[in-house]
Amino acid sequence: MNEKTDKKGFIQALTWPQATLIVFLSVAGFFLWTEHRAHLMGYLPFLIFLLCPLMHIFMHRGHGSHGNSDSNHKHKIE
Repeated sequence: MNEKTDKKGFIQALTWPQATLIVFLSVAGFFLWTEHRAHLMGYLPFLIFLLCPLMHIFMHRGHGSHGNSDSNHKHKIE
């Protein structure tokens, strides 16, 4: 087979600087999590309340305009 047509795995496609950066960020993230977990968990209830308006803003994109069409209202009896 041609080397250009072979698919390399993710680990094999990394260069040394990329692999070093991934390992460094993983170790740094681990130590940040273990050392600051108490601080982060203290803010968790506030973050949940902050997510409510953000989810409302970003998840209502697909509704379209909330105009005065008949499909949005119950049928009126005339």
